[in-house]
Amino acid sequence: MTDLYAGGELLAEVVRNDVVESRHHGSVVVLGADGEVAAWAGDVLGPVFPRSAVKPLQAVGMLRAGLAADGQELALVAASHRGQGVHLAGVRDMLHRSGLTVQDLRCPPDYPLAEDARDAVVRAGHGRERVFMNCSGKHAGMLRTAQVNGWPLETYLEADHPLQRHLADTMAELAGEPIAAVAVDGCGAPTPAFSLRGLASSFLRLVSAAPGSQERAVADAMREHPLLVSGEDPTEDDTRLMRAVPGLLLKGGAEGVAAAALPGVGAVALKIDDGGMRARFPVLAAGFGRLGVNLPGQVAVLGGGRPVGVVRSVW
Repeated sequence: MTDLYAGGELLAEVVRNDVVESRHHGSVVVLGADGEVAAWAGDVLGPVFPRSAVKPLQAVGMLRAGLAADGQELALVAASHRGQGVHLAGVRDMLHRSGLTVQDLRCPPDYPLAEDARDAVVRAGHGRERVFMNCSGKHAGMLRTAQVNGWPLETYLEADHPLQRHLADTMAELAGEPIAAVAVDGCGAPTPAFSLRGLASSFLRLVSAAPGSQERAVADAMREHPLLVSGEDPTEDDTRLMRAVPGLLLKGGAEGVAAAALPGVGAVALKIDDGGMRARFPVLAAGFGRLGVNLPGQVAVLGGGRPVGVVRSVW
């Protein structure tokens, strides 16, 4: 996998008490509203694994394959949720309405990502469950899509399953380029590799799509229900920034990936080389700054519970 990605330039640094503590290299691409590259750094044409940032594209593929879902359900299908009550209730309801159960999920058992939700599970004497896993909404959507098409449910995660072949074709079409490689994500589903430019283009396509289209349905669902996409926590950037910036579509991915788009403005996609998650959003803000949009540009570094430094973009 590491051979796919050539690496990039210095994008961000961590500063504590005016001393640079660490530096983060990576790649970032900025597209204008016309889809043309407005700025870039590093390798934006070589393939990377966007990881969970492709969930909105997979949600489009499920709609194209016949998935019937309302806005809240679509937001959960595209989510990396934190396993809080609203997420768990939504996933269980999605399954129940189709005659499915949490036992049909093939994502691995896990604890909720949110500390409060995880603590509540432990206090209640429970352990890891599949529904707690942050991708369970996507898996519920995959099961319902397979069900409506009469495709096998037990093997829906196999790369050669009709569902996964259809989703791969959809992602390649939305990105405007072929998938370079396929691996297995942490949730057990196939995960594709393609370029940051393709990732940014796909997000711009979603927010620019006509009302009533399947692409626009996913973008609107995520923007209308940002809490379901991530979680109720001031540190959850997907939820926080989509609430703060009208029209913004944003989805992060593991190992330092983020992609976002604003209709009529443009899109940004990035990958941090070392997988550092806290460097993503200062770089994302720097990218949108090149499009004339001001986003929160620094992340606080805490010491003893108080700010003692920042993570900032140097791009």
